[in-house]
Amino acid sequence: MTDNISRETIENEAIDPDFLDKVVEAGADRLRTCIQCGTCSSVCPSGRRTAFRTRELIRKALLGLKDEVLSSPDLWLCATCLTCLERCPRQIKVTDAIIIMRNMAVKEGYMLPQHRKASQKLLETGHAVPIDDANRAIRKDMGLSEEPPTTHSSKKALNDVQKIMERTGFKKLIEDVKEKS
Repeated sequence: MTDNISRETIENEAIDPDFLDKVVEAGADRLRTCIQCGTCSSVCPSGRRTAFRTRELIRKALLGLKDEVLSSPDLWLCATCLTCLERCPRQIKVTDAIIIMRNMAVKEGYMLPQHRKASQKLLETGHAVPIDDANRAIRKDMGLSEEPPTTHSSKKALNDVQKIMERTGFKKLIEDVKEKS
């Protein structure tokens, strides 16, 4: 009988022994207690509709496969719904770990084009999905002002949000990040 399971060898060069420490130090303090039970993957709404497997991503992080984790498009498939945390028998803050790794990925130059575009829109307008002409027309038909009472209609609010993005380093992060393939 032949074994159809693909077995990939992990080369020592692919392992970053400090990667897991950095994720843990950034706030994913219980990550090392993961027993790879698969509960996170089995309850994940994103995993039902995509190839996203939370358990696989966490396993790669535990192994120190920094480049593989940070460059993975799967890192961006998490909907941050916290269902994995609610069901995890170890109460691991998986969503926090994923957000931490996303932040690391952006600093390393890995970001999906649609996330980059939404981030740039956020910098410009204060909204990741700014209002468009169709929504303005719907608002007008409903007797509402065309612009909602957000950064769309308040220059001061937009300036305040932009200051927050500058002070938190978000603006610099998005503007400075170099896209990796």
